[in-house]
Amino acid sequence: MNTFLELEPFSTPLFEIPDDADFEYTSMLAADDFSLMDGDFLADQPPAPAEVVAGGGDASGKRSFHANDGEAMCVVSRSSKRRKKAPTNSTSPSNRDGSGGGGGGEGNEPTAERRGSRRVWVRERSTEWWDRMRDPAACPEADFRRAFRMPRAVFDKLCDDLAAAVAKVDTTLRSAIPVPQRVAVCLWRLATGDPLREVSRRFGLGISTCHNIIVQVCAAITAVLLTRVVRWPDSHAAAASRFQALSWIPGVVGAVHTEHFRIVAPREHAGKYYDHRLTGRNNKATYSVAMQAVVDADGAFTDVCIGHPGSLSDAAILAKSALYARCEAGLLLGHDKLGWQQPLWLVGGASYPLTSWMLVPYTQPNLTWAQDRLNARVADARAAAVGAFRRLRARWQCLRRAEVKLPELANMLGACCVLHNLCERSGHGLDADLLDLLDDELVDDGVVAGGGNTVRSPAAEQVRDRIAHGLLDQYVGNASLSG
Repeated sequence: MNTFLELEPFSTPLFEIPDDADFEYTSMLAADDFSLMDGDFLADQPPAPAEVVAGGGDASGKRSFHANDGEAMCVVSRSSKRRKKAPTNSTSPSNRDGSGGGGGGEGNEPTAERRGSRRVWVRERSTEWWDRMRDPAACPEADFRRAFRMPRAVFDKLCDDLAAAVAKVDTTLRSAIPVPQRVAVCLWRLATGDPLREVSRRFGLGISTCHNIIVQVCAAITAVLLTRVVRWPDSHAAAASRFQALSWIPGVVGAVHTEHFRIVAPREHAGKYYDHRLTGRNNKATYSVAMQAVVDADGAFTDVCIGHPGSLSDAAILAKSALYARCEAGLLLGHDKLGWQQPLWLVGGASYPLTSWMLVPYTQPNLTWAQDRLNARVADARAAAVGAFRRLRARWQCLRRAEVKLPELANMLGACCVLHNLCERSGHGLDADLLDLLDDELVDDGVVAGGGNTVRSPAAEQVRDRIAHGLLDQYVGNASLSG
């Protein structure tokens, strides 16, 4: 009776049989023909003795091979996917025909003496760095803030909010990665912009595992916390009073700014994302995605619009946003919950149009003293938005070069906005090593070459003139009092 042993291929085959061979096997390994290399990790595994015969084969028509007496040979089938255990007492060809004794010969040696070695490739990973950062006794608060851009209390609250969305279930094969470690992987990648190989080394995880965790956590932050953290102010009076302390302009509740984030050229519709302004500044073809945001006086985002192509102008992005539709309908800048009825404004740069709810600076030449005073105060109000974007880029280094797909980029920008608000409202400013990054140039919309903003409301133009003269009178009065 012919007995065949079919095993799974080794993880690293020692040699291969050409595909054009006239037999149906992929590899044939002899136990003592190959030596181990230095540095290999060994996992002891007894070679499975197999009975092989010469001749035409078995009833299934498969060809067979000879094995000399005393050799342990493994035959691996190309079509086999399951491992079968070999019989413990296998008879060699020499014993079958009566030439061998019951106890002599290499094939009848005890299993412990015939134990072979299988080559196993193992990549050791260590979680020592993350274990130290997680332990409050081993990692000071300053080091934790420097690594993850937020205090430990804010980090723990973030993990609690995302636990239901990112938690995984343990299986019989492995334990699930804890929620704090998942959130930390995402925050480290967003904060440092390090390559995935470095993230994998620090947290003791695979590269593809780290990438999947970052995508999942960014999507969870955007889906769960974006509408809760990035929200319109409940009290227009409180927001207007803080802006009036900054710019002297009454009724301002937010500053609008549009920023462009560079991406790699997309495979489809690349012309829509071709950014002319960044291309002229960098002297090379640059592609970007635009993000429009409204910022309050404290530097927190109150409304965001993410994902429009970078080839669009700021006015076109504003016209396509939900902010424009709500403001035109009077739903956003109308009466608030506390009954505030004073005319409300959003402050924008020169690239935005002048409307009944958008206050922009003058762009014509030869400005009067009142117009020049209004432009200076509008710039003071817009400084809150520009500063918020500068801190956003300095805090989350991944935004300097986002080499991800467009759907993933939208979730990443939304997650960065949420994390920015959590840091700003917790009172945690930028660390000293990040202050030098605030000089990063933004695509400033304060000056538009070759023209200016359009006036879509003549009544709004008259109101802007009255505000300009009021600011000038206030400036003159304060100057006379100080003199």
